[in-house]
Parts: sequence; C-alpha cells; structure tokens
Amino acid sequence: MRTLATVQTVTTAEPIPGADAIEKIRVLGWWVVVKKGEFQPGDRVVYCEIDSLLPEVPDFEFLRASSYKPAIVDGTGTVLQHAGFRIKTVRLRGQVSQGICFPLSVLPTGTPNGEGADVTEALGVRKWEPPQTGSAGRSKGNFPGFLPKTDETRVQVLEKTLARYQGVEFFLTEKLDGTSFTAFVRAGEFGVCSRNLLLDTTDDTATLVRVAKALDLEERLRAFAAARGHDIAVQGEVIGPGVQQNKYGLKELALKVFNVFDVSTYRYLDRSDMLTAVAELGLEPVPALGTLVLDHGVDELVALSEGTSALNPKVQREGIVLRPLKEVQDGYLGRLSFKAINPKFLLKYDE
Repeated sequence: MRTLATVQTVTTAEPIPGADAIEKIRVLGWWVVVKKGEFQPGDRVVYCEIDSLLPEVPDFEFLRASSYKPAIVDGTGTVLQHAGFRIKTVRLRGQVSQGICFPLSVLPTGTPNGEGADVTEALGVRKWEPPQTGSAGRSKGNFPGFLPKTDETRVQVLEKTLARYQGVEFFLTEKLDGTSFTAFVRAGEFGVCSRNLLLDTTDDTATLVRVAKALDLEERLRAFAAARGHDIAVQGEVIGPGVQQNKYGLKELALKVFNVFDVSTYRYLDRSDMLTAVAELGLEPVPALGTLVLDHGVDELVALSEGTSALNPKVQREGIVLRPLKEVQDGYLGRLSFKAINPKFLLKYDE
C-alpha cells in the first residue's frame, strides 16, 4: 500500500497576503492552507497527500461538499474506485495548497503517532486512481513480479534525499500525461502490461495491445534480445486519441519510452545505454529537457516543472522527471528517480 497519510511536523507558518482567516504551513516540502492559528511550527499533525481518498467517516464529512467522489463500478459490478473524499491541488486566495492536515486526535486510539509514522491504513486512506482511459482490455493477471512498476515519487517528500545529492548531475525529461505501457520479452514469452495488469495480447480491442502490434514490438524485442543475449522490457507512455483527453492534440496514438529495463539482471539501463537501445528498437523517447547539477530545493524544482509541453506549446506540461545520468540505488528511495508536477497543470485539469 502506498504511503499517503503520515505524522509530520509543521516547520513553518506564514501569512497569505490579503487573507485574514487562513495561512499557509509547511509540511515536508508541501505548502498547505489551513485556518489561521490552527497549527504552530513544531506541532505534529496528520498529513494526507494529494491523491488521497479519505473514507466516509464523521471526521471527514466536512469535505463532502467540495471533495466527495462516488464509487466507480464497471459493467460486471466490480468496484474500480471506492467512494470517498478526494484530496487534490487547490488554489485559495492565490496560494496553491497541496494536501490536508488534521490534529493527531483524528487517529484511532493506540495508533503510533511518532514523527514519520505511516497512518494510511489506520485511517482507511486509499489512493485516488480512477481507471486510465486508453488502457482497457482483457487481462491475463496482475502486473508481473519480475518487473518494476512505473511510478515516481513526488519531490515534496524528498527534502532529505535532495540534500544527499547536491552537486550530482541529473537529466530532465518531460512527464507525459497518457497511459502507462510496458512490453517485455522474458524466457521466450512476450507480454504487454498496463499500469497494474498483464494484458491478453490476442485482444485487439485493447489500445496498448494495438500500439504494440502497430510497432511490431514483439519482433523488435525478440531481435534485440537475440542480438544482445539478454531479455529487456521497454516502459513508456501511450498518448494520443482516446487517451487522457488527448491533451497534446495528436492525430495518432504514439508511444514515448522513458525506461529500458534489463530483465535478466533486474536493472535499468543508464541514460546513454537506454537512448542507444531505444534508437536500435526504432522507438521514440520522451522529450528531453536537458541536464542540471542539483543545487535546488523543493520549491525551485517545482518552479522548473512549470512550462509548456515539448509536444504542444499550447498546453501545460504535466511536469518533469529527474534521474542521474548513471543509475543510482538510494538507501531510502530505491531507484534514484523522482518527479516534480506542474501546479498549473494540476489546477487546470483537476488532477
């Protein structure tokens, strides 16, 4: 289960110009708007990140008018997304607020409440993750355990991690808003996956399967594996008509690759090797945005995330992804890879 609700300490409280009843507080790397005087620096609070789905219980009922989301159910009656109160990015009196804070009294009796305690399960918080458009299709099972899922940690929870890597060179790529795609060859088997499922590759109604076939990915991956002597997976974003409102205005579906994974050794390829592999496969990488030597805090990286898309200058990009040129395994984060999401994108598309 992803950590969405934790016990954290308020580090700063600052006024909002022109606002008498509210102020902003700093929790981890997030700014959160709260009632003036509700929390003081040094207070421990329960912090719920954006994309949290809070359960329908009395403590959260005050959110019903602004945040309630009904359950999403498919044609078979299977619940795809539970009902609850969704926490999202909002702007209040000109201040962007991301997340929500509660006093420790909201916790059930006996729940650990030390700094950093994960209280997601104790509060019944789920991740708001409605089905991605464009990823439907028959499944053969869950996402394979021999592959890592495509998910990046938000920079706002990584202040200590950023401090450890000051002076390290990172490359930046555009984070695209599409549907997650993975294709692999392993021990002679070819597979296509959505974010959470292994798909049936005989189902031509599935967008991701059609994309794989249009690109001859099975043949390309098999040929690459035969030439190199090891199996690989490619991971990327499918964008275009029928996918996430086709924000980029594309006329055809497209796959943009951001990872090449060596299945045999369970490791990601370094940046230069990844680009070489993508070129040899005849595929396209996600848009590159240059490099930087890390000398930035959270707010500076969020500011860098703002801008228009390299694919369509008329739309805001979703954000940026940062990775070192050589793959690094961090003791806290795992793979050193994280994202900064553009607040303007979140506000515009109700994300």
